[in-house]
Amino acid sequence: MKSKRKKKYHFTNDLYVLLVVLHLCIGAGIYYIPLFSKLYFTVVSLFFIGKVLMSPTSSKTMWVLFGCAYMAAAESFFRMTGGGLFYEFSKYYIILLVLIGMFFTGVSGKSYPYFLYLILLVPSVLVASTTLGYDLNFRKSIAFVLSGPVCLGASALYCYDKKVTQEQLLQILACMSFPVLSMMVYLFLYNPSIKEVLQGTGSNFAASGGYGPNQVSTLLGLAMVALTVRFFLKSPSFFLKVFNLVLLALVSFRALVTFSRGGVVAAVMMMVGFLVVLYTQSKFKRRQQIIGSLILLFIGVSITWMITANQTDGMIENRYTNKNAAGVEKKDLSTGRVGLFVREFQGFIDHPFLGVGANGMKQVRLEEEGKIIASHNEVSRLFSEHGILGIIILIILIVTPLAYRNQHKGNLLFYSFLIFWFATINHSAMRIAAPGFIYGLALLHVTYEKKRTIRRERLIQ
Repeated sequence: MKSKRKKKYHFTNDLYVLLVVLHLCIGAGIYYIPLFSKLYFTVVSLFFIGKVLMSPTSSKTMWVLFGCAYMAAAESFFRMTGGGLFYEFSKYYIILLVLIGMFFTGVSGKSYPYFLYLILLVPSVLVASTTLGYDLNFRKSIAFVLSGPVCLGASALYCYDKKVTQEQLLQILACMSFPVLSMMVYLFLYNPSIKEVLQGTGSNFAASGGYGPNQVSTLLGLAMVALTVRFFLKSPSFFLKVFNLVLLALVSFRALVTFSRGGVVAAVMMMVGFLVVLYTQSKFKRRQQIIGSLILLFIGVSITWMITANQTDGMIENRYTNKNAAGVEKKDLSTGRVGLFVREFQGFIDHPFLGVGANGMKQVRLEEEGKIIASHNEVSRLFSEHGILGIIILIILIVTPLAYRNQHKGNLLFYSFLIFWFATINHSAMRIAAPGFIYGLALLHVTYEKKRTIRRERLIQ
């Protein structure tokens, strides 16, 4: 009698290549038929909701994480092409998916620090209700500034101690890369010649699809990491190594020519974190393979940098050495961000207990300078808008994952995920959903599937 085996979801390398090609075509399709972006957005949104609702309980966690990863990575592309329902949609979509996931699979009892984290966000709303003026819409201001932190809290609650295999984690990373590859093709078609749009060494909107270079480079950087991980861990054949290396070079080129350094620097830091963990946890034979792949990666990176330098007339080198177009070193490496940080820290000193309230520093700058200036730094925002509670929030966000890592060391990308979160919130605050969701991925309990041994029975004649 044959034993019934549960049908498993398989994500093969052939399927990966097929999905990559499909998404490259999607990027081209949206460029030539702009309305296709809305169809793409609708199909993707309904697909993942449907999968989460209809899949068996044992698969729901996987599909929740797939859907969240995909929508987080696609956020800027939807905004850029006008496909999304509204600006903050991806954050709310991720919150919705994880709430559905919580309903079916629950949350870990040990995730209580993130319940406390969410509760500590509430006083800033109460303070804001008394401080925000008529020039700043209260509902929109609160939703804009707290949607990111709430997305992080919901993601952390859901992911905490959820068991996934390393194979599933690699699939999640692949899901992140797909929409960014569509965006990459769109960017090449939107701006095929970088030399025609060079405007000094400042962030380049034209090279970023007419959208915010900071957000675009951040998500391109995320794809750089996903492709690097795939290059080292899921490229067994020469074809796949070359395939992923070419994709990595193309994505890296588009990230560099945005002239927004934050996303690229964060990506490089994540790669270094991943490679250090991978190398130290590998045995001798595996280390030799890693060194071989590193040599190929170095060659690819060098060629990409040389092409970028040529296409930007050397300005990319000035950008990363903090010089202007004429080669003169700039005084401010942070492009004004340090000044904003200092001003927000002053807000903490002036209001140390409960802070100035959610989005309150915009009101302060409006009153003092006559214009609304958004913060680029979530850490300084925590201090100024939440006061002492902000310090407690930051301690929770840093200490909790590190304590969890002390018990569960299976996640090869733990430090990379934390690096992305912390680096991104320090140069782009939480304008996009990615840092909040990826913070949650650091809390996954990653396991390794044991190789099955096939037993053969002797035939007795």
